[in-house]
Amino acid sequence: MKKIILFTLLLTSLYSDSKIYIGANYGYFDEQFIDPLADALSSSQTVSIKIGYGHREAYAVEFIIERSENESKIFSNKDEAKYSINMALIKSFDFGIYINPFIKAGFGAGTLKIDRELQDRLDFGSFNLGFGAYVPINEYFDLELGYGYKFISYQSVDYVAAKIPYESNVNTLYVGFNVRF
Repeated sequence: MKKIILFTLLLTSLYSDSKIYIGANYGYFDEQFIDPLADALSSSQTVSIKIGYGHREAYAVEFIIERSENESKIFSNKDEAKYSINMALIKSFDFGIYINPFIKAGFGAGTLKIDRELQDRLDFGSFNLGFGAYVPINEYFDLELGYGYKFISYQSVDYVAAKIPYESNVNTLYVGFNVRF
């Protein structure tokens, strides 16, 4: 019984100190592929919805659902939008100025629908890094300006003679809006 009470008090103190927040980001990405597609590029827009738990002045964890437009024809004649789920740990700093800079790191997984004879989709995994700043509007709202880097490793593309894996570097500039509860 003492353990249950202690655990409940711990959860209550954690919840009262931190805040849950939801947000949305809109950005522009530039994807450059690594060998064997060294000259292949993809650039377009990305939109994400996120839910997080933590402080904009200290630490937080975010879960992000992202949709990236794909206007290229790299894997097939008709590559479609990429969908991914990401998780990020965030450390932000409160220097007593109007903005709160942050750094973040995380990982994710997703899928890309393609139109090939032997495959209809490619799955991928990513390692994510980023930095930016929160611009607090008031206690409950803030703007987020940031840069994100992703290293993406795609599932091997099935050619008749061989399966070839692909990797890419993605750079994203984005702006977002968060609501904190």
